[in-house]
Amino acid sequence: MKYIETLREGEKIANIYLCKHKSSAVTKNGKAYDSVILQDKTGTVDGKIWDPGSQGIGDFDDLDYVDVVADVISFNGALQLNIKRIRKVSEGEYNPADYLPTTSKEVDKMYEELKQFVESVKNPYFNRLLKMFFEDDENFIKAFKNHSAAKSVHHGFIGGLLEHTLSVTKLCHYYCGAYPVLNRDLLVTAALCHDIGKVKELSSFPTNDYTDDGQLLGHIVMGTEMVTEKINKIEGFPAKQASELKHCIVAHHGELEYGSPKKPALAEALALNLADNTDAKMETMTEMLNSASVQNDNQWLGYNRFFESNIRRTSDI
Repeated sequence: MKYIETLREGEKIANIYLCKHKSSAVTKNGKAYDSVILQDKTGTVDGKIWDPGSQGIGDFDDLDYVDVVADVISFNGALQLNIKRIRKVSEGEYNPADYLPTTSKEVDKMYEELKQFVESVKNPYFNRLLKMFFEDDENFIKAFKNHSAAKSVHHGFIGGLLEHTLSVTKLCHYYCGAYPVLNRDLLVTAALCHDIGKVKELSSFPTNDYTDDGQLLGHIVMGTEMVTEKINKIEGFPAKQASELKHCIVAHHGELEYGSPKKPALAEALALNLADNTDAKMETMTEMLNSASVQNDNQWLGYNRFFESNIRRTSDI
């Protein structure tokens, strides 16, 4: 894999990239050409196809993975690809991790740990509900493993939804040991289910953008609907326990202005809100510090609107 950040003027390359954008244009002399933006996990590069009708130029579109043969040139101070041949490649010819932001943790290992939490829930109705999602529903499992937890801000990468859900569940597990007032089965079930609606709120990678229903309804409403649909298939599911679980989901953002239809009324709903907020903010801070450390050596990183504060890197001890 020849990453974009390593390209140098004068090189000839033959490599696979993600086509982030493709457009057609005309030169001043009236000659048609195509302009593309190619992407991998290290960045993007502009490319030009000066003879789009030639035999070596295949059909492709935005968000296709393409095999590119090109010369690396410099134009107006920036690298550019003069593309000689290009074709759309098939699934299996590339590793999405080379082109898209991906969790640094092992997805299968995280999922096995999540399933251990499913097994730890003793309430038969909650346990059955969790297994319907995380063991029986293959389409849901595939989407859940590969989804992000957000378009931006935190966990906006492949595997981000799984990583965030597992972290929130671990925090809730700790809370249950520290605060005996909490019903562990209810809280762990709510933690595992609190963001499942994001598999419908956000489109899959490489787009990772809000769907129409995501814009109109949001993941809290859709997640509650998904839980309700499964509950209705479980004979004898206690109505009060169903309402308490759904309350935890609808209240997990904590405040009406943050998108929760209800504020927490149960201890478990409060605990879930705190765990969700903790993991989201700590991951946001972590991503910001990791990004900033590459760009400069200053301890002060400037004002951040999300935290409403000037952010400083901790000094070495």
